[in-house]
Amino acid sequence: EDGTMLVGMPPAPMMEQGGDFFENLAQVIDDSDLGSIYSDCMSDYEDDRSSRKEWEEQYKEGLEFLGMKFEERTEPFEGASGIIHPLLAESVTQFQAQAYKEMLPSGGPVKTQVVGMMSPNTDLQAARVQEFMNYQITQVMKEYDPETDQMLFYLPLSGSAFRKVHFDQTLDRPVSRFIPSEKMVVPYGASSLDSATRITHVIDMSINDVKKLQLSGFYKKSDISYRSSPSYTADGVNEEIDELQGVKPSGDSGSDECEILEMHIDLDIPGFEDVDAEGIETGIKLPYIVTLLPKQSTILSIRRNYNQNDPLRKRIDYFVHYKFLPGVGFYGFGLTHMIGGLSRGATSILRQLIDAGTLSNLPAGFKARGIRIRDDDVPIQPGEFRDMDAPGGSLREALMPLPFKEPSGTLLNLLGMLVDAGRRFASIGDMQIGDGNQEAPVGTTVALLERGSRVMSAIHKRMHYSQRVEFNLLARVFRDSPIKAYPYMIANGQQQLMATDFDDRIDIIPVSDPNIFSSTQRIAQAQAALQMAQAAPQLHDLYEAYKRMYEALRIPNIEEILKEPEEAPRL
Repeated sequence: EDGTMLVGMPPAPMMEQGGDFFENLAQVIDDSDLGSIYSDCMSDYEDDRSSRKEWEEQYKEGLEFLGMKFEERTEPFEGASGIIHPLLAESVTQFQAQAYKEMLPSGGPVKTQVVGMMSPNTDLQAARVQEFMNYQITQVMKEYDPETDQMLFYLPLSGSAFRKVHFDQTLDRPVSRFIPSEKMVVPYGASSLDSATRITHVIDMSINDVKKLQLSGFYKKSDISYRSSPSYTADGVNEEIDELQGVKPSGDSGSDECEILEMHIDLDIPGFEDVDAEGIETGIKLPYIVTLLPKQSTILSIRRNYNQNDPLRKRIDYFVHYKFLPGVGFYGFGLTHMIGGLSRGATSILRQLIDAGTLSNLPAGFKARGIRIRDDDVPIQPGEFRDMDAPGGSLREALMPLPFKEPSGTLLNLLGMLVDAGRRFASIGDMQIGDGNQEAPVGTTVALLERGSRVMSAIHKRMHYSQRVEFNLLARVFRDSPIKAYPYMIANGQQQLMATDFDDRIDIIPVSDPNIFSSTQRIAQAQAALQMAQAAPQLHDLYEAYKRMYEALRIPNIEEILKEPEEAPRL
């Protein structure tokens, strides 16, 4: 009616494109549109990166007081002490040792429970799922144990750590990778992974691996040469970590490596717009995974990040956020944030005490201009007497030592106060067995242990929640993976049951108790239960009480030393 004419065909609705839903859209999108998407994604990434600059600086300063390097100092004098107080390192090591034992037991970290009504079939299904996941984590997923060990050391330093759960095309199996917090970038306004409008995972990958993925069709082919790859680039956090390790890049290091940005983002891509039932564009952005190669200014892949049959187009989650302390924003707070100031103060006082002792043991001062001392440019060794000529014969008047004092007792007391405050916060000053009253009831001992470990118990409960989320993501990957049968014989011999076992009837939860983070608490609780069972045997099952005590002690093969209830004498 207005005289205009439509030239060409309108874009087909997204679900009727005729292509593979899981294809790499970077292969079919116009180059001009790819360039626009690349520019927008890189601009968003740079904004997100700059918004957390202060967090990176604070984290970097905290790493300096970890005590893994000795600082050569020339102030206030040459050879002044560069020691760092081990308060922060001690707190981190204690936490890692406790958490590693609880989060990764030898039998596997996964247990299951039936959701809803229980039946013999659901009980068997839960047992099969638990056995399979523990088998995969402890035997097949070789990276899980060492990377979790590393994550638990990293978590109290940074305050945040991440796990990425997905099916690895190269390894042809599910994986759960540890991601340091400096490799995970989110927008300024994000308060959690669920609310983040985009998530950027910074991946360090060799060029050879990139070419393999290009050859397999997973990435779009582009010209990548070893010479055109970046030399070595690192931010302040990575540079500080390298310095702590005592390593630095050589001239050719990084020539075979590149940095890849995997961005989980919502986009409205021309030709792939969201449409309603009538085929009209809704203008709603859809979730995609965009993989960028910054040094080549190219996009390697764009893939849909939602289920094909999901009418709401919900984003598929791959990441799990572990927090040490919740903090006030997206990133959690670690010990570097909470007791970094105490560690800095303790280091300063310790250096002053050592320097004061050094100066008092090797005093310096002034001498008269006319005095002559043999080898006066060589320090005097302990027990050595040197010849000297003093004008007028008065040695006392020719020399005046500086009034250096002995190390201050006040500073020493202040150092002890700072260290005690830091240890109380980190809950590493646990009560030893011999410190308490041996005649006190076990219940009193349990109450004292719980009161002294409230902070660590809360941290462990927070980790227990994150581990539960991780296990459920891993179960989803097992459900959708090409593995459709158990790789070993099961009780009823029907290995194909795996295809239906990973459904909503079974809940995957961690083995660890969210309220208990140490074996001391577990043993004390089991001992209290055993004492009450012995005091009123007619009201308790002594066999179960003794069994739980042995389990708390982590004694293997309990059935070999504990008789069955039918054979055990009843009181």
